[in-house]
Amino acid sequence: MAGFVLDGKAYAKELEGELLARVERWKEQTGSEPPILATILVGADPASATYVKMKGNACRRVGMESLSIALPEETTTEQLLTVIDDLNANPRVRGILLQHPVPHQIDERACFDRIAIDKDVDGVTSHGFGRMAMDEPAYGSATPAGIMRLLKHYKVAIEGKEAVVVGRSPILGKPMAMMLLGANATVTICHSRTKNLAEIVKRAEIVVGAVGKPEFIKADWIRDGAVVVDAGYHPGGVGDIELGPVIERCTAYTPVPGGVGPMTIATLIAQTVESAEKDLKK
Repeated sequence: MAGFVLDGKAYAKELEGELLARVERWKEQTGSEPPILATILVGADPASATYVKMKGNACRRVGMESLSIALPEETTTEQLLTVIDDLNANPRVRGILLQHPVPHQIDERACFDRIAIDKDVDGVTSHGFGRMAMDEPAYGSATPAGIMRLLKHYKVAIEGKEAVVVGRSPILGKPMAMMLLGANATVTICHSRTKNLAEIVKRAEIVVGAVGKPEFIKADWIRDGAVVVDAGYHPGGVGDIELGPVIERCTAYTPVPGGVGPMTIATLIAQTVESAEKDLKK
């Protein structure tokens, strides 16, 4: 029997409906103009430009505004920091997204960390990661936080489960592992240089592919009955996991596309709305 589909596209649409109502309520109660998510794109990478456009469209669907800032490829770290400072100081901007990756001459970490923590709705700052890892309030990195929302929505049991995260990037693999640990899973972080990787993955009741290589995680590494979460997307519509042969023997899985991707954007928008809603608690 085929595994249950963790349909991120369907849930993201449902979540957007809830967010639209929350934004309307926020505008009524504050009498203010709609909250703004600011996006910064440095250079002309086509994939990054597409992602930024998708995020802008999602803002409009929930009644928010999107401020798109496009900077030239030759932008320096200092110039980008100045743009971020201006957005930090703008009271209408409730969230700031710096599209990853940036050109090689830019110190990406310095720029991420310049984003004010109350506007770090993409969950990329060191401060935010530290607070999240310490179980303190923070906006989680959008992709792993979106995965956690998806698992919760479909009532996937996490507590006590053995989870393996394949990938260790600072905005995906590492925060994913910390979030699963915070939900009381027993977590192993692996990567492309892990020895005996197949044997480790076979232990997992929850497998998260976050390594950024097409079908790097092979189907025969995954045990029967596992929950399979694929956070990758590559040309040809494939993810980080060789998913086809697994579908018939897993408990649940995220499709590629239509699984994790829509939840990343929906979570980014949701966290921007949460940032704006702090006005209602003052």
